[in-house]
Amino acid sequence: MILIEKLIEKKIITPQKAEELKKEFNDFEGTEEDFYLIKKVISEAKLNELRSEFYGIEIFDGNEGLEIPNNILSLIPEESAVFYKVIPLRLKEDILEVGMLDPDDIKAKEAVNFITRQKRLKFKIYLIDKRLFNAYIKQYRNINEEVGKALSALETEIGGDENVELFSFDTAGQEKLSEEAPIIKMVAVILRHAVDGNASDIHIEPEEKQLRVRFRMDGTLYASLFLPLHTHPAIVARIKILSNLRIDENRIPQDGRFSARIDNKNIDFRVSTLPTKLGEKVVIRVLDPNEGLRSYQDIGLISNNLRLVKEAISKPFGMILATGPTGSGKTTTLYSILQELNKPEVNVVTLEDPIEYYVPGINQSQVRPEIGYDFSQGLRHVVRQDPDIIMVGEIRDEESASLATQAALTGHIVLSTLHTNNAVGVVPRLIDMKIKPFLLPATLNIGIAQRLAQRLCPFCKEKVRPHKEVEKMIMNELNLLPDKVKRDIEIPEVIYIYKAKGCPKCNNKGEKGRLGVFEVLKMTPELEKIIVDDPTELRIAEEAKRQGMITMRQDGIIKAINGDISIEEVLRVSEE
Repeated sequence: MILIEKLIEKKIITPQKAEELKKEFNDFEGTEEDFYLIKKVISEAKLNELRSEFYGIEIFDGNEGLEIPNNILSLIPEESAVFYKVIPLRLKEDILEVGMLDPDDIKAKEAVNFITRQKRLKFKIYLIDKRLFNAYIKQYRNINEEVGKALSALETEIGGDENVELFSFDTAGQEKLSEEAPIIKMVAVILRHAVDGNASDIHIEPEEKQLRVRFRMDGTLYASLFLPLHTHPAIVARIKILSNLRIDENRIPQDGRFSARIDNKNIDFRVSTLPTKLGEKVVIRVLDPNEGLRSYQDIGLISNNLRLVKEAISKPFGMILATGPTGSGKTTTLYSILQELNKPEVNVVTLEDPIEYYVPGINQSQVRPEIGYDFSQGLRHVVRQDPDIIMVGEIRDEESASLATQAALTGHIVLSTLHTNNAVGVVPRLIDMKIKPFLLPATLNIGIAQRLAQRLCPFCKEKVRPHKEVEKMIMNELNLLPDKVKRDIEIPEVIYIYKAKGCPKCNNKGEKGRLGVFEVLKMTPELEKIIVDDPTELRIAEEAKRQGMITMRQDGIIKAINGDISIEEVLRVSEE
């Protein structure tokens, strides 16, 4: 362990701690730097400073938004850049500035020396961190260019006739064509670009004259690629083969799943086919475990809302329900809670439709309604598995609501989702599902309502003063916040909001990623009395206000003045 002496010298760790780390490192599969970061011994910024000092090499001062011109990238081939973990950054006169992940790698230095000598250049090495390296390496890839090369190869193999009719191929012909290298390359490029662009879904859609490929990014679909229509059967067949679906069946929908290793990450892909007038449409859900399993802060749980969630999961039993429309991030929130609850001493069992992310240490079960194994049937069996914590994908009907309530009553923590517009609607919805009102105070811990807002791009957002009407609305909402929340956020004397003008890093959209906006309703003795006496949404809303619940609009405004989202997004997601 090379850097450990520096950590001791800088008094970041003690010699005793260093000995412990050395023993743990023997069983670690990865670099020394990764080990320190995972163990949270040191921050990435501080680690880079130490590495710079240790190797005597400057840290590269660029950011993720830096665009490296193609003529610079071409100086070091992509294969060499990936293999040796080096990236060409800038060319100043006859000096090529190169970013290197591991300046101690002799072979990488020799490769750079060989490449630059061939081009009659000198070189200067900078230390670059993994985050920047991964961002820059993606700039080698242009989806149209890569697919275009594969398409040219395919046209050569089928005789160069762009009008060839491949829809008439029999099953054996489609399967054979789908296994040709160009088709395999096309599908691989589409999948990799979806992962690189943090797309949540890929849509492959036949049109009258072409095949359209769209990526859903941050909730919006973007047309990314158009292919000749005759490639459609082979591409669909290739995806079906990967997913173990029937390639000779195109009259009914099919569902499947496969995994692939992309950029040293294991990514799951969930596949759904649908017969349409023009042929089968394929939708692929991209499931990156690193993206799906997020911390509370990453999803946007802050301040009093975070306190209420932590308080609720510390109880020995009870229901925690996430509510909101489809696509509002409910399942991601439950996974964040599951990560907190997942400990070796407890038995965690989930019932999901489908299983979106595999979590080590948790028993995840896929329900199959077509064979009678639905949420209700699954819950009956799960309670016999000696669970401590149960997650049910969704409470859909009276039976599943009753079984979830009974499970919470008998000493289990139950996590699930429900469809209501806000947190105060959770109680009336459960009563509508025939849950006896007197059971709810003993079983419901909290109801979490949420929406997803577009996160402002951190590279191009700017601080601006709001219009007077907007400022007045912001101040009114902030003044209604509970005192303990006001202390948390420190309301500024002069209100600023943020706008983003767009930059290359966010594809000139001004937004990058999404963030949850929440409200959390807690069970209290006052709410218990309301539920038993007169459980109307109006009276529950009055109690929510009395207990100091932060509304979705208020939570959004806090995030707007912090620069996380725009005020327009706040108004959109919190619209009544």
